[in-house]
Amino acid sequence: MIEIHKLSCAYDAQMVLRDLDLSLAADEFTVLVGPNGAGKSTLVYALLGFLPALQGEIRLFGKALAGYKRSELARLIAFVPQESVFQFDYPVRDIVLMGRYPYLGLMQSWLPADLEAVDSVLEQLQLSELAGRFYSQLSGGEKQRVLIARALAQATPYVFLDETLSQLDINHQVEITALLRGIVRSSGKGILLISHNLNLGANFSDRMVFLAEGKVLGSGTPEEMMRPALLRELFGMELQTMLNPASGKPNLLYPGSP
Repeated sequence: MIEIHKLSCAYDAQMVLRDLDLSLAADEFTVLVGPNGAGKSTLVYALLGFLPALQGEIRLFGKALAGYKRSELARLIAFVPQESVFQFDYPVRDIVLMGRYPYLGLMQSWLPADLEAVDSVLEQLQLSELAGRFYSQLSGGEKQRVLIARALAQATPYVFLDETLSQLDINHQVEITALLRGIVRSSGKGILLISHNLNLGANFSDRMVFLAEGKVLGSGTPEEMMRPALLRELFGMELQTMLNPASGKPNLLYPGSP
């Protein structure tokens, strides 16, 4: 369990998170939603230990986040950025193998267990046939699956993803979101995804968190969160929802032209 209590964070003199309270379970798929500038990425960076708190506390499995070494945090939380740029063009297998770095000792080479973990993840994400292909040769959807595979090879109880879907076509957005939900169901990991696609979040997530002006506006199931009053408070406009006949979840209806 990750527990956040009265967290405030800032960049220089600009306050971004204000007295934020939130808890994240280790076996839920959570989608974090909010307008631009709401503090979504800032919250993730604070949870990763990259941004110190001005006040408040983050506790991970009952221990203060500040009490963990970087090497310890790397075995608890994996991170998939919006995009990754590599200085050199690596084969897929080598990129996924990077997820095993937290388990390497000083001057230690890869162990059979590391190679087995990578092969298992490549098979799980249907990347085995691409293992020898260079990253630059992949499609956008394939690249995202490789980055997720690297995070899974890290074997952490939590995986955070920062707008991983934003540059993908809708077919790949659906594919990746369904994949993340399946990972939670099969492994019990806690996954936190920052996303602007409310409908995909509602269809696949266990929980949605609405963030506005650095504070949690609400946290709950898609049925609890996808309500017109909350959506109006979050985005400042009138938005209606209806049940998606395929998923049974509330989905956003976009307003028509004037």
